[in-house]
Amino acid sequence: MGKVFWNGGALLGPVPPVLVTCGTMEHPNAITIGWTGITATHPPMTYISVRPSRYSYELIDKSGEFVINLTTTAMCRQVDFCGVKSGRDLNKLSACGFHTAPAKGVSAPLLEESPLSLACVVKQKIPLGSHDMFLAEIVSVAVEEKYIDSKGKLNLQQCGLAAYAHGEYFALGRKIGSFGFSVKKHKSRPKQKKPQL
Repeated sequence: MGKVFWNGGALLGPVPPVLVTCGTMEHPNAITIGWTGITATHPPMTYISVRPSRYSYELIDKSGEFVINLTTTAMCRQVDFCGVKSGRDLNKLSACGFHTAPAKGVSAPLLEESPLSLACVVKQKIPLGSHDMFLAEIVSVAVEEKYIDSKGKLNLQQCGLAAYAHGEYFALGRKIGSFGFSVKKHKSRPKQKKPQL
């Protein structure tokens, strides 16, 4: 089967359609972001890429803080709404029925409806063309208690996280492995002695 070659395009997917909260508890705003990810583990670093024309860009650029809130399939309609409407025109959080709460380490609020929120402090702004990248350190993480089991393990697979690919939203499917499973050695069972006759 052959390949068809296109010009370069933003077709990496799926990506998480996150809701980024910014501003303050008194004047919060939210924007849907698809261009995000992890850039380093130690220190924990992330990024979001935002068009300079967006209202949230001004807030993040001024404060140097934001919160990345993971989204679920149950939130999909509101997530899409926050991506096409502007905070200059209305309070998107109120319009969607979302609630904010203080985040640890930043003045930007977190989203109560999100199963996991990453509070971030901007370390660098990089102009990249249509978008500017805010490279940031993750200074704290807020996790919904019900997704942590009795052993302290985070079970994000229970959240019903949403994904975004090429202009469409998807529900994440079943687990097919975990990090390192391809090289993990299985414990062999001790050989049982054959009964003597």
